[in-house]
Amino acid sequence: MHTSSVSASSSPVSVSSAKVGVLLVNLGTPNSPSVADVRKYLREFLLDGRVIDINPVARFLLVNGIIAPFRAPKSAKEYRKLWTEKGSPLMFYGVELAEKLQALLPKEYLVRLAMRYQRPSIQEGLDFLQKAQVERIIVFPLFPQYASATTGSVHQRVMEIVSKWQLIPQMTLVDSYPTHPKMIQTFVQNAQKLLAQEQYEHFVFSYHGLPERQLRKASSYCRLGNCCDSLCAENRLCYRAQCFETSRALAQGLGLESHQYSVCFQSRLGKDPWIQPYTEDVVIDLAKRGIKRVLAFSPAFVADCLETTLEVGETYKENFEEAGGEHWQLVESLNTEALWVEAVRDMILEA
Repeated sequence: MHTSSVSASSSPVSVSSAKVGVLLVNLGTPNSPSVADVRKYLREFLLDGRVIDINPVARFLLVNGIIAPFRAPKSAKEYRKLWTEKGSPLMFYGVELAEKLQALLPKEYLVRLAMRYQRPSIQEGLDFLQKAQVERIIVFPLFPQYASATTGSVHQRVMEIVSKWQLIPQMTLVDSYPTHPKMIQTFVQNAQKLLAQEQYEHFVFSYHGLPERQLRKASSYCRLGNCCDSLCAENRLCYRAQCFETSRALAQGLGLESHQYSVCFQSRLGKDPWIQPYTEDVVIDLAKRGIKRVLAFSPAFVADCLETTLEVGETYKENFEEAGGEHWQLVESLNTEALWVEAVRDMILEA
């Protein structure tokens, strides 16, 4: 099923009355789980210089000659497991979030959904808001923690497009919200539903990984060690530091001591070192230590997708049980929970 035809917003708001445009931006999804569409998505995604930050010629050869051709068939199989009658969860949750947010905001706000890669594109979203003649645009990336490869890429693309406009409205670019109280509370509430049914010995907070070099390029303060023990002015936009800060907030909300949870990073690509500890290593180590029951979170994602449902929810579950663990459970993402929609509404109004 193709999802590119899904409306980015079914807003009842009169375009002529809109004063403030809101562009929600997530990473993106293939138009369908076919190999061709997955390959197209992978090429656009991985050719972004902020995602694979190496020499452009080398990146082009790597992506088009090795990664896309060989990874697309495997990824397509995974997307077929994920796909529903409504299409990609990342897409239909995004559409529903935009609709619910539109209903909560004052009438002068006009919400539009976009994807950094594939459709609906950032170009399409901004064109829509430009035609609506909004006086201000708030760009809200759907990534709680800042990373050059996600939020930075969204901001760059927005600026590339808007810089060509004759009339440029006031722009607000939201960079991150790793500990927003209502976002944290939504994750906690989702976990409490499961904790009411069963007990768990350990909690795992697994975040998408990044090459270590990207953190070092972003800040001379980064030492990939205890520099992330607290969030300060020097590491305010450090992805790793923000992930640990999110984890501390979640642990506090759940009433956990430091020994009761682990923070780790998934989805490595290539041979270069990525942020550690790696989730697959943590999972196996927990089982070998005799931990039998684990509750897992994916706090870098606001909607369930390939990396949450399949990677954390299924692959790591298999790894854990094969290593001797008994029960591994993934906590549902924020998706379109009412409290999460309120959180986005609050952040938009604060912006």
